[in-house]
Amino acid sequence: MQLAELLKDWPCSVTGGSIRTSITGIEDYAQAVKPGDIFIVRKGKKTSGSRFVKEAIARGAAAIVSEESISLPANEQNIPFVWVPNTALFLSFASAKLAAFPAEALTVVAITGTNGKTTVSHFVSQLLRALHNNVAVIGTVGFFINGQRQQTSYEQLTTLQAKELQPILKQCVRKGVTHVVLEASSMGLQQHRLDHCDIDCGVFLNLSEDHLEDHGGLEAYKRAKKRLADLSKKLVLNGDDNFCRSVGIYDKKKACSFGFDNHNDLHIQIVSESRGKTILCVQTTKSEHIVAIPFVGKYHVQNSVAALMAVWRLGYSIEEITEHMWALKLPEGRLEKIENPLGIDVYVDYAHTAEALQAVLQTFDSKKTLFLVFSCGGNRDKAKRFAMGAVASKYADIIFLTTDNPRDEDPILINESIIAGFSEQQYYEIFLDRKVAIHQALAKAKKGDIVLVAGKGHEQTQQIKNHKFPFSDQQCIQDYFSSLKTGDVE
Repeated sequence: MQLAELLKDWPCSVTGGSIRTSITGIEDYAQAVKPGDIFIVRKGKKTSGSRFVKEAIARGAAAIVSEESISLPANEQNIPFVWVPNTALFLSFASAKLAAFPAEALTVVAITGTNGKTTVSHFVSQLLRALHNNVAVIGTVGFFINGQRQQTSYEQLTTLQAKELQPILKQCVRKGVTHVVLEASSMGLQQHRLDHCDIDCGVFLNLSEDHLEDHGGLEAYKRAKKRLADLSKKLVLNGDDNFCRSVGIYDKKKACSFGFDNHNDLHIQIVSESRGKTILCVQTTKSEHIVAIPFVGKYHVQNSVAALMAVWRLGYSIEEITEHMWALKLPEGRLEKIENPLGIDVYVDYAHTAEALQAVLQTFDSKKTLFLVFSCGGNRDKAKRFAMGAVASKYADIIFLTTDNPRDEDPILINESIIAGFSEQQYYEIFLDRKVAIHQALAKAKKGDIVLVAGKGHEQTQQIKNHKFPFSDQQCIQDYFSSLKTGDVE
């Protein structure tokens, strides 16, 4: 595609070089530029004489795009310089245009919320597949087509950057995918990663105080989340959540809500609960339906019904959707049970907010002894640590504090903030080596006890300072039980 075609109908000005220059790709990291790429100078970088621009040109950049003026050396002024008012927005547009706007050929569902995005995205995928569609899921735990993980070389992000997402959507079209389910993070929305993604249905699950430091406060976090409403043709809202309900006030024509309060468009009532099973009654203004799901607890009920309503909003009847609700399965790292020879109920879960941790802990049998292994991440969301400590202390009998992803913070100080939320009677131990903490919990648990390892879920690394070390909670647990056979227990 020529630069002139890429820039057509986009506000910009061009100096130097030729607008007939051929563009084959787009990149905003100088080190990754390939010959023929257009290089986006991300806002905040020094531009005039910048080593990033020089490196991009040295690597074969065909054009430079920036929000600020750039003084190119005399021997490099044959390269087009393009000024645009917003580089993040242009990156989204150009990525979509170079991929021929693939989302227009797909039915796209995007899901946002502080908690539950991954679970609901996989539930929606499972229901759509049961209804004979080819479905892709793109989110925190990876890229899947019809439940099969696809190999990618991209950085693990909840919402991929547009330069990565649009080629994946194009790949989906080529592979016969009809529906794509995306996780829409607040940061992804704020950075315009989904702006040219043609979203058919946006789902709002909840909002709690998480990632506030990334956004500069709660109101900015809310504004970022609300962008999904502007980008979506239809909305599904958790009407029991104040923030989600407020989104619907401004978009009444395209919004439908679900929840336990009877003002919702889809009203939920729990008929009965037993081990591993909940029977629901979901009511619309015109009908009511009995639904069975293979989970217990309000949190899982909300996530299941959110998925049901999203698929309903795509044009399927509630009757044909509910036939498949009993077969829903949680994704990797979400209340994932690890089988073992000792009869201990061992689970791994990604819960890393007070709300998510409480939702998981409430699902367990209160008559059983509960061991909890967890901590909080460093360099962010410090306010939630006390609340997580209070929730942990309310439900867990024995707590093993350890490290999550401490990053640059002292894990001792992180854990002190968590301990401040404990009751005075709470029994706990501290093992800063996560492997040791997990193994200690497993060693003390007996048959029938519950061990929950929380906070990292699907993650395969642990970040300490600037280094990421290989670490998997699941593998650590499996290693412990394997060591029992060989007598190498630590």
